[in-house]
Amino acid sequence: MSRRRRSLTGVLALVAVLAVLFSGGRGVTKVDAVGKDSSYENLQTFTNILAIVQKNYVDEVTTDQLIEGAINGMLTSLDPHSAYLTPELYKELQVDTKGSFGGLGIEITMRNSVLTVVSPIEDTPAYKAGVKAGDMIIKIDGQFTKDMTLVDAVKKMRGPKGSKVILSIKREGVNEIFDVSLTREVIKIQSVKSKTLEKGYGYLRVTQFQERTDSDVERVLEQWTRDGHIEGIVLDLRNDPGGLLTQAVKVADTFLDSGLIVYTDGRLENQKQKYFARRPGSYMDFPMVVLVNGGTASASEIVAGALQDHKRAIILGTQTFGKGSVQTILPLDDNSALRLTTARYFTPSGRSIQATGIVPDIVMDNVLMTRAASGGKSAAQMLREENLPRHFEQKQKPQQNSQPGEIESQPPPAAPEEMPPEEGAEGVKEGEPGKDPQLDHALELLKSWKVFKTLVAKSD
Repeated sequence: MSRRRRSLTGVLALVAVLAVLFSGGRGVTKVDAVGKDSSYENLQTFTNILAIVQKNYVDEVTTDQLIEGAINGMLTSLDPHSAYLTPELYKELQVDTKGSFGGLGIEITMRNSVLTVVSPIEDTPAYKAGVKAGDMIIKIDGQFTKDMTLVDAVKKMRGPKGSKVILSIKREGVNEIFDVSLTREVIKIQSVKSKTLEKGYGYLRVTQFQERTDSDVERVLEQWTRDGHIEGIVLDLRNDPGGLLTQAVKVADTFLDSGLIVYTDGRLENQKQKYFARRPGSYMDFPMVVLVNGGTASASEIVAGALQDHKRAIILGTQTFGKGSVQTILPLDDNSALRLTTARYFTPSGRSIQATGIVPDIVMDNVLMTRAASGGKSAAQMLREENLPRHFEQKQKPQQNSQPGEIESQPPPAAPEEMPPEEGAEGVKEGEPGKDPQLDHALELLKSWKVFKTLVAKSD
């Protein structure tokens, strides 16, 4: 009798989950079923398998376990960025966008079923311990990570402040797997960093697009304006994984006086949106150079693409990550949520950067300049969207027949954050004048702009 009751419970739970999925939960548009007869046949197969597993599996498993696993499998089969967020993970995601969370400070992805580091976040336990981009995490606290989902990996690496976790790492060029012991901390990400390079020339770095990024950028620009005339700005978007789409639009709007910034295109009408520059008092009276690399992803690619298309800035660096899709967070009634890819985005000129990225106006690789003699890998060989399994292929420019609206995109779990400074023989340290060839060249370009402007004024 107990087995029958469990099977019945499983079927009822499945029906409830499917009702939530088809109705979309709170705020999700209802989608009509296609091929209804075929769908019901497949659901019958699913319920049969559910009952067989519950009756015959070597260990007793709960209906919740099986259904959550089925949901995770369904979403991970779509693309690298769609996922089911349990109530706990959904709550953590909401905290993340505010710039503070507990853990190790590490951005990860699955590459060929192996948990792989995309990048550590600056000034976090992972960064300080020397974890590097490309490191393969073989075990977490002794448990093998092969075929482990990103959600489970995040759960295992996060925990209370002061608690410890051991990562077993395989690194290219190192023969043996080695352990790294880390102590969890509260991770606070400073979204905007700035400094004055020389009188009149500013350096503005956006590490991630969070809720207050636009106001932080505005505050820095206002301070520089009060201090004197701005001659030029270097906007550093290298290793920025993206974040909130609305914040990317607002930051781009800060440097544009009019025109389209980005538009999105999806299957539903509410996924076809246009975003325009609307803010009065934009900062337009100085030249800009935007630094990008293979870690520049999603929302940061929106900013770079808009400034490039409007010829507002020179883009310098290496080809960007190439994440041209929008993930919308769809809350469900049990406080969980779906992170679902709902649209592709396009630059003002109609370019889709999906899997191709933004190609800089001036291609320049920090690492190539310093590693050429040793034949080492360049920054251009960083993990990119096109390397991820099930990534979307590029789509042609759609018809632009929609109205402005609001969509929020969350950063993908696989998106890069900040690369650790390249120390040692190379001597490259990003953001440090004299140690960052890309930054030094950007400053030279800004100074040259002023010289050419003066020469043109004299000739007139």
